[in-house]
Amino acid sequence: MTTPNPMAAKILIATDLATDANLVKKSLQDEFDHIFISANPDSAVQDFEQHRPDVLVLAFNTLEKSERFYLGLHRHCPVVHEHPHRTVILCSKDELKQVYQLCRKDLFDDYVLFWPMTFDMSRLPMSIHCALREMAAHKSGAPAAAEFAAQARLLAELQATLDRQVAEGSQHIDSARRGVARAEQQVGAALDGFSRRLIQGELPGAVEVRNADALQQEIGRIKRDEIQQMFRAASEFARPAAQWAEKFKQACAPQMESLSALNASMAERTPATVLVVDDDELQQQIIAQILAAQNYQLVFASNGIEALSLLRKMHPDVILMDMMMPQMDGLETTQRLKALPQFATVPVIMITGQGEKQLVVDSLKAGARDFVVKPVKAAALIDKLRLALGSAG
Repeated sequence: MTTPNPMAAKILIATDLATDANLVKKSLQDEFDHIFISANPDSAVQDFEQHRPDVLVLAFNTLEKSERFYLGLHRHCPVVHEHPHRTVILCSKDELKQVYQLCRKDLFDDYVLFWPMTFDMSRLPMSIHCALREMAAHKSGAPAAAEFAAQARLLAELQATLDRQVAEGSQHIDSARRGVARAEQQVGAALDGFSRRLIQGELPGAVEVRNADALQQEIGRIKRDEIQQMFRAASEFARPAAQWAEKFKQACAPQMESLSALNASMAERTPATVLVVDDDELQQQIIAQILAAQNYQLVFASNGIEALSLLRKMHPDVILMDMMMPQMDGLETTQRLKALPQFATVPVIMITGQGEKQLVVDSLKAGARDFVVKPVKAAALIDKLRLALGSAG
């Protein structure tokens, strides 16, 4: 694992009070060299894009201001979705329970009781050190178990595709053989018909047959010694391809069996992650009940901005996206996440009401994979999730 270098880390302090920003900076400057301040709301996006911080310290004197600032970044600053960073909120005692819930939901990463000034001045730099270590571990290059399981599922789909292609190839070869046999019969029938017309004198201006038996014998010889041999040789050309397909399937069988066992094991140990984005708690509960027995890891977000915030630290296998939500609806959220290269291939299934047909069309154009209509039916949702997971990537 790469050891983090605190002195090289970039810290951005966001607040609307310069005096507070300087106070926070003073508490950090002994341990970190690159500390920047963003105290003008009008330049918040520019400040984040310019400094691209490793840790963003939200040093507003109320939790509401911190939330509004960070949610504004998510709406107006594409870089915030692409650039890896961690967030630390400075809060007051009265806000502890609320900020805990926000961090518990992964909307923010950590919090420090800071207002009014507390005696534990080392708590904030320690929180930043922990954030840097977490980021260093994330960048270590070793795939997470969830990522490995996702690749195992893709390989399982590759196995099914391979089996399907081999079967289709064998069918094409058999079809070609049958076509050659039919062509042989048709040519033979055409020659017999031609012979019959000659013998019956239907072509008096072209040729005169003086010995019908001799003509029939010659036609039979051509069919037997020339045409039949030619078509049999053509049919034999397909034999090596058929043998190759069968040998290829047999050679891959042990590896495919191991892959199936690996996929089953990984699917059991590390279930696919489904991100459910819906502002309706009852709808979240319904989806949770439907999928309770399906071995999925469910993560919930109440709106598009929360969903985009969650994507900083997780990579879902599929997303269930409600259409109508406050702050950022399903269409805008889908457009934004599809614009991010790391999430462009994540399947999105829209959850829509009966009267939102045009929005469904717009969402499909934006990159959504499929949709389900409320009230959500269990069988339809489960089938669509399986289909989306099977074709992910």
